[in-house]
Amino acid sequence: MSDPSTGATSVTPIHLGHPLHRRFNTLGYDIARLAYLLAGLPVEVLGRLRSDRVLYFPPPPRRPGRGRPSRHGTELKLADEASWPAPAVTTITQTTRYGTAVAWAWDRLHPRLTHRAAWEDHSDGELPIIEGTLIRLKVDHLPGDRDPKPVWLWFSRTGAAPADVDRLWQAFLRRFDLEHTFRLFKQVLGWTAPKIRDPAAADQWTWMIIACHAQLRLARGLAADLRRPWERPASPGRLTPARVRRRTAARLKEPPARHTSRRGKDPQDGRSKGNWYATGRLNGTLSGGPSSQPHRLHPLVRAPVEVIPEPVFYMVSIPDRRHL
Repeated sequence: MSDPSTGATSVTPIHLGHPLHRRFNTLGYDIARLAYLLAGLPVEVLGRLRSDRVLYFPPPPRRPGRGRPSRHGTELKLADEASWPAPAVTTITQTTRYGTAVAWAWDRLHPRLTHRAAWEDHSDGELPIIEGTLIRLKVDHLPGDRDPKPVWLWFSRTGAAPADVDRLWQAFLRRFDLEHTFRLFKQVLGWTAPKIRDPAAADQWTWMIIACHAQLRLARGLAADLRRPWERPASPGRLTPARVRRRTAARLKEPPARHTSRRGKDPQDGRSKGNWYATGRLNGTLSGGPSSQPHRLHPLVRAPVEVIPEPVFYMVSIPDRRHL
């Protein structure tokens, strides 16, 4: 989510590995502010922009004469296609899920900062100029959406090559996989359910959750699809971990198969031999009614009786206190 009053952007955490670490954040921070605070570290920032933002190119060379030099050049309005110059980089990628993905990139674009929100307490002189690469991604379709809107991304480094542009928007799409994974950890596997105070125990619990997730991934080919009415069918090899767990939990809840034996001769049946009837003499509390004949019931159906508990004594072995 983004706040129009603060110009905050919506980004997501991801890690692309050595040697560069790109950080995306969902906390609503201003992406230019993040790039400014993380300057000097091996960190690059990529985030999504609102479609009504306005960015600026570098100013033209200063003309001789008086007056303050301009700090901002030609503006680029994301919502006004007439203000878009020819992109510096254009890439076209064929994808199996989104169709044709077309990415345009413009170099050295920066936002106009003001003394509001995150920059309200800025006291290090004039507000900085933070340049980066603007990327526009347009795909043919999305799952469930045949007319998707373009996605605008801003990258904190300038001079991005075509290979960098493709890697950036593909990494941004991976954010959805990470969000669903963390939601599975929290809502389905109970990652944050226990209130653990010991850091070592918290680390062990986290590794257990990761191991459970790995087991669910490995069991995809063994579980049948148990989908809800609004879910689309999926082949066993394409089941999500949540659907695999749902099927596994359903199998664990199913009662074991038992055959009906005559005259209660099944040793697993919990009743005495020949117990085809529930008599009114059960613990002396069940009345047979006006008739003294017993009520005939199926052996697998229990009579609604009120049982008076009798004192029961158990023998409990208490271990030596020295071994506790």
